[in-house]
Amino acid sequence: MQILKADSLPVHSAEDIVIVRQAVRKQAIAIGLGLVDQTKFVTAASELARNTLDHGGGGSVRIEIVQNGMRNGIRLIFEDQGPGIADVAMAMTDGYTTANGMGLGLSGAKRLSHEFEIQTAPGEGTKVAILRWK
Repeated sequence: MQILKADSLPVHSAEDIVIVRQAVRKQAIAIGLGLVDQTKFVTAASELARNTLDHGGGGSVRIEIVQNGMRNGIRLIFEDQGPGIADVAMAMTDGYTTANGMGLGLSGAKRLSHEFEIQTAPGEGTKVAILRWK
């Protein structure tokens, strides 16, 4: 997989989440994703940005335009230096929440993406990468 373009954005406030959503939508349009796919990926980005802020104490997102053969896609890599996730399997369960939310953040982001990867450990922060192909 080749990275064609990459930008990084901070995720330290609610305003940053709005900026992330706008940037992801702009790139989704640029690679030709349809409205439904744009909406799915922007929703996933919003959930992960919110998790980065609320659970990780803030961090960053790297927005990459990628190419694999003839396919183009968008990969988002959210990183924080927060407390990490002690039980990833539990955190990936629909309805599981530690912040009185709907409990659809990680599992919902996974469902809305074509590829999903999480790296985390207690005390070591969290890194979540999602990818959506055109």
